Amino acid sequence: MKFVSAPLYLGPEELSTALPLGAAIDALDEMFSGQLPSAPRRSHHDVGPGELLIMPAWSAGRGAGVKLVTVSPDNPGRGLPLIHGMYVLFEPESLAIQGLIDGAALTAVRTAAVSGVATKHLARPDSSTLVVFGGGIQGLAHLEAMVTVLPQLEQVLCVSRSVESSQRLVSRAKALGLRGVLADPTAVASADVVCTCTTSATPLFDGSLLSPGTHVNAIGAYKPNARELDDAAMRRAMIFVELKASALHEAGDLRLPIEAGLLKASDITELADVASARTAGRSGVDDITIFKSVGVAFEDLVVATAAVKRARAS
Repeated sequence: MKFVSAPLYLGPEELSTALPLGAAIDALDEMFSGQLPSAPRRSHHDVGPGELLIMPAWSAGRGAGVKLVTVSPDNPGRGLPLIHGMYVLFEPESLAIQGLIDGAALTAVRTAAVSGVATKHLARPDSSTLVVFGGGIQGLAHLEAMVTVLPQLEQVLCVSRSVESSQRLVSRAKALGLRGVLADPTAVASADVVCTCTTSATPLFDGSLLSPGTHVNAIGAYKPNARELDDAAMRRAMIFVELKASALHEAGDLRLPIEAGLLKASDITELADVASARTAGRSGVDDITIFKSVGVAFEDLVVATAAVKRARAS
């Protein structure tokens, strides 16, 4: 009788050891360049103090997986993470459980990694100044991702409502050999790349301040009535997303300007079209590009599969 090996558990430390962020970026870049796994739209459930999100995905060779996540807006005030969750990875053939991964850690890695893929394909190669909004888990993870894909990065301008989180981001930037500076929202005027990693439901900065050639990764808002970017930013930019269907259903950054007649769905390009070279990204150095991410379950599946494979091989 053939026995299935015991499931492997990867907590935050085990995940970062098994799968460095650069490897996660490579795994997602390869996926976006090829056949995307199946992933139905995630389901949202109001459970009182927050939301329960259920995100399944599957593909041949990778098996299946599902992420269970809770989001509680009051948690940061309690000194707790905003997100809690668990990812369950099933083997491709037997569908036995092969891995259990901390959901918040996986979310941080895959979200920063997909922004890394977008930045690799859409930002100017000579980008040297980064502005990060939000000094929490995603802000720190995005700093690491940008360092990975922007070889000429020199300076990080940190914008956050929390002095403590801003200083934490500045300290991490300095530890990575960069100039880390506390800044305000007007810092976007000097940015080559901007990452918005907040829980804000309203725009973070004046989009008219963006300089020609800037690339923006907008990852914080994931509800139809919430947005981190204003109309000015959206009107001026080329817009890219993971999947149109998911983005148009969930992203207020897209839905609100579309409803106002300022943007059309046909103006939006999927990241896979750029990664696979089916279409060009920016057409020139002065183009402003925006990658609006809402997170898609197949990203979790790809990152989880790569992490468990590497952990078992080590």
